[in-house]
Amino acid sequence: MTKKKALRIGLIGSGLMGRTHSNGYKRLGDFFPELAYRPVLQAVCSRTAEKVRTFAEQWGYESVETDWKAIIAREDIDAVDICTPNDTHAEIAIAAAGAGKMILCEKPLARTPEEAQSMVEAIEKAGVNNTVWYNYRRVPAVTLAKQIVDSGKLGKIFHYRANFLQDWTINPDLPQGGEALWRLDVDAAGSGVTGDLLAHCIDTAMWINGGIKDVSAVTETFIKERVHQQDGEVRKVGIDDACIFHCHFDNGSLGLFESTRYARGHKALYTFEINGEHASVRWNLHDMNYLDYFDHADDATVRGWRSILVTDSDQPYMKRWWIPGTSIGYEHSFVHQVADFFKSLETGEPCSPTFRDALETQKVCQAVLDSAASKRWEDTHVEWQGK
Repeated sequence: MTKKKALRIGLIGSGLMGRTHSNGYKRLGDFFPELAYRPVLQAVCSRTAEKVRTFAEQWGYESVETDWKAIIAREDIDAVDICTPNDTHAEIAIAAAGAGKMILCEKPLARTPEEAQSMVEAIEKAGVNNTVWYNYRRVPAVTLAKQIVDSGKLGKIFHYRANFLQDWTINPDLPQGGEALWRLDVDAAGSGVTGDLLAHCIDTAMWINGGIKDVSAVTETFIKERVHQQDGEVRKVGIDDACIFHCHFDNGSLGLFESTRYARGHKALYTFEINGEHASVRWNLHDMNYLDYFDHADDATVRGWRSILVTDSDQPYMKRWWIPGTSIGYEHSFVHQVADFFKSLETGEPCSPTFRDALETQKVCQAVLDSAASKRWEDTHVEWQGK
């Protein structure tokens, strides 16, 4: 048997995404044994020593750090995985690129296009492998939807609509800021549902349907002030609790997107539907192993939406898992992204979405926020260094 090359991972951040990524690394060899590289969980970093030691013991990391700069400086780290709040992504990624490390970064890439642009420039100057964890691309049913669209079966695309609904911030007594609630702090997050939830919808949409040309948006912050955990002071809430926008895609189709954390009864409802000249597809995260498909070419007596169970071995990724008819889950999308990244090291092909891909999503997110503020249509195809 050919000896595998070790790729030594330095994980920065030990929260939810640190867990999902770690699980991806640990399962890779079991289900993608042919890959030439194997991940080594070399080090994990978090600010709290006790917390990071507990995480390292649970997930099997060989060592711990409490300063991310120590991860960057270590010669026994090949790839840096950034799982920290959004306000730290740029500084860490630029430093990692300068040190010649490969970089895997959580989404969104940054808080603003300017930050994202600086990250793109740093990794492209360094020539390091990179990817951004927009994991929903790797759900087999979502990948199948892209394959169907790419095949031309839908014909000309007319509409793309998506939503991402949650309800966890409705409580007015919920504070903002701090370790667990940084997503409610605009300085740490950059935005609210736009960067956190709609970024997923936008990335998937542009991956499947092409670039977005311009947007018109409305946002709302329902609770205007919250106590900040860091100092106990009541502060203005700067993030968007809800956002609705419509857009034109470069291919001439129309898009409609909605996201909110104020949809009572929804914990993580992510859906999209694509309507074409000949056929349509739709997907629902709550039923993630199914892809619905409508083909107008079917005989009129049986024409209707069909529900495709995406578990057969000839469907995306599924030959890696169980027998047809049995399901996989959310965590498998991260295993698939790890596998695709490791495969890219062998082929030399970029592992999408790259930092440059994610910059395009960042531009759309910013245009959405700008449109909501200006109450005008905003162009997404702009150069952000000079804006």
